[in-house]
Amino acid sequence: MVAEPFMEDPNFKRTVIVLAQHNEEDGSFGFVLTRQAPLALENVIDGFDGFEAPLYIGGPVAIDTLHYLHSVGELLPGSVEVVPGLYWGGNFDILQQLVHDGKVRPEQFKFFLGYSGWDAGQLEEEMEDDSWIVHPAKARYVFKTESMSLWKKVLQEKGGDYAMMVNFPENPILN
Repeated sequence: MVAEPFMEDPNFKRTVIVLAQHNEEDGSFGFVLTRQAPLALENVIDGFDGFEAPLYIGGPVAIDTLHYLHSVGELLPGSVEVVPGLYWGGNFDILQQLVHDGKVRPEQFKFFLGYSGWDAGQLEEEMEDDSWIVHPAKARYVFKTESMSLWKKVLQEKGGDYAMMVNFPENPILN
């Protein structure tokens, strides 16, 4: 999901969110891909010294929790495939062992403090209000696209009127 250009909420202004889970009964759960944290992973959790994977603010909910997206799939039992080549979570003890043994690389992961969540029906309401632009998630957005340019990149890729939105000022009064 891509935030519309004039979204006011500072948690989501000009962000791209990958939904890891969405259903009508439980709501939606995802991670902001465009808000890098001012901390290193090794500053927030033990056992990752020297593993320089990016750490992001996943959203405003439960910012004292750690989540991760990755591309290692079945190497990490219990992970859930979000889209081809993109997985969420998995056995944390095995992850730490894989890191310790050097069997995974930092560029295969993005770690998140907190998450973005919506109650059942809440995200649908926001969609009806045109707060979000829907675009298919792709693993390359998570692992191969610079997070600061991701919002613009996704809109340009959508093309048409969306591509023009990248030139809209953040504050329309300044136009």
